[in-house]
Amino acid sequence: MENKNARPVDDLNDQEQRRREKLALYKEKGIDPFGHKFPVTDNSEGLKSKYSDLATEEVREDSHVAIAGRIVLLRKMGKASFFTLQDREGRIQCYIRQDIVGEENYALFKLADLGDICGVEGVMMKTKTGEITIRVSHYTHLVKALRPLPDKFHGLTDQEERYRRRYVDLIVNEDSRRVAFLRPRIVRGIQKFMDDEGYIEVETSMLQPILGGANARPFIAHHNALDQDFYLRIATELSLKRLLVGGMERVYEIGRMFRNEGIDTTHNPEFTTMEAYLAYGDLSDMARMTEDLFRYLAKNVIGKETFTWLGNEIDISKPFRHATMCELVEEKTGIDFKKVQGAEEAIALAKEHGVPVERHFGYGHVINAFFEKFVEGTLIQPTFVYQHPVDISPLAKKDPDDPRFTQRFELYISNKEMCNAFTELNDPLDQRERFEEQVEEKKKGNDEACEVDNDFCEALEYGMPPAGGIGFGIDRLVMFLTESDSIREVILFPTLKRR
Repeated sequence: MENKNARPVDDLNDQEQRRREKLALYKEKGIDPFGHKFPVTDNSEGLKSKYSDLATEEVREDSHVAIAGRIVLLRKMGKASFFTLQDREGRIQCYIRQDIVGEENYALFKLADLGDICGVEGVMMKTKTGEITIRVSHYTHLVKALRPLPDKFHGLTDQEERYRRRYVDLIVNEDSRRVAFLRPRIVRGIQKFMDDEGYIEVETSMLQPILGGANARPFIAHHNALDQDFYLRIATELSLKRLLVGGMERVYEIGRMFRNEGIDTTHNPEFTTMEAYLAYGDLSDMARMTEDLFRYLAKNVIGKETFTWLGNEIDISKPFRHATMCELVEEKTGIDFKKVQGAEEAIALAKEHGVPVERHFGYGHVINAFFEKFVEGTLIQPTFVYQHPVDISPLAKKDPDDPRFTQRFELYISNKEMCNAFTELNDPLDQRERFEEQVEEKKKGNDEACEVDNDFCEALEYGMPPAGGIGFGIDRLVMFLTESDSIREVILFPTLKRR
């Protein structure tokens, strides 16, 4: 069958043409240019560690190793050559001599190009320069790379091309490999921490009939069999709180969310969160857990507690700061919003201070707008921001001392929100009222307002225990712990505009 996607030969550069011409030479030798199984017994880092005590120019004749990987450095000489293999764990040098592997096997090696995948068997040695090296006793060609790797000094210099061709980026960019391998270790660390805290990991549906759990624009999918639209979930909150009603008491979920919004250095439409809920707890439990989790991951996964992120030195060994949203706004503007009487006065202050006001804004929206304009960009060291207005917190319990505010916090590090926590609203009558207020906001133009979830309200009527709850952005947490300045560095295949 004709391959309509195959590139015309005329479009190939000189290197690509030469590599394709070699395919026939492999076949003449009876070798499949795209390979078969190879029995790997070792890896690069394991070998370098195991044989680190070799003396200079010592050959360990009793060692028998087998390793496979990609050729990333290649120095062909007459009857002896050096090349470097890169496998999952790192890189290791190989030394191949015609008088050891034989003329036929050495001739096969001489067909190799940078980027080819091969297997080698041999013994361990240390060179004159002190480098742990495999002295090859047999070379096995596995896969011919038809495209050359980018220049080793420049690599993929176009950032967008790095993300589009992550497979090449991972071959040539050591930092990309570091982050790619660290991310799953961080997620495993989160799971270990949460499991040790007594939480149960669960999975809930990504397709949801009602928009809720957060304020965000959704993606909409149509289910043909049911002839019904569903939302790709924007949060796991309402599903997990139903499980508290059911008696699971401590639950968490690490899962993918979808928000039909903009893309920037800290936002991707498809992203990962961890939400956790603790029956019989409150906001203070979430704050303690957050600090403990950050320090646990820093110490046990990364191995340090000071990080350079977004141009700032961040020390998480010290206690995190706690402050209310109104206190922080007053520090920067001199306005004490606790003394402001209602929406009309708040909106007048906004106009006076050049703070944009939207049609649906009430008292609490204005406070949040002041916070975003004057405070958010100044929060460098870890800071818990407490007491969000009820207007912007439809799922949080009201503050018993001032019902205009809620028992909620967000943690900020280097100006970025890292997590969002509540003492959870479990009053079904109050919850329904809040949902209905969200519907009114949507009518006034707030596209991110949620809908009335009648089933969730019904669940609350059976009784949900008092609870603390929290949501972490896993991508942003990984950014911080790997000291990456863009979310695209920590997502293997970020969303990109079509070419």
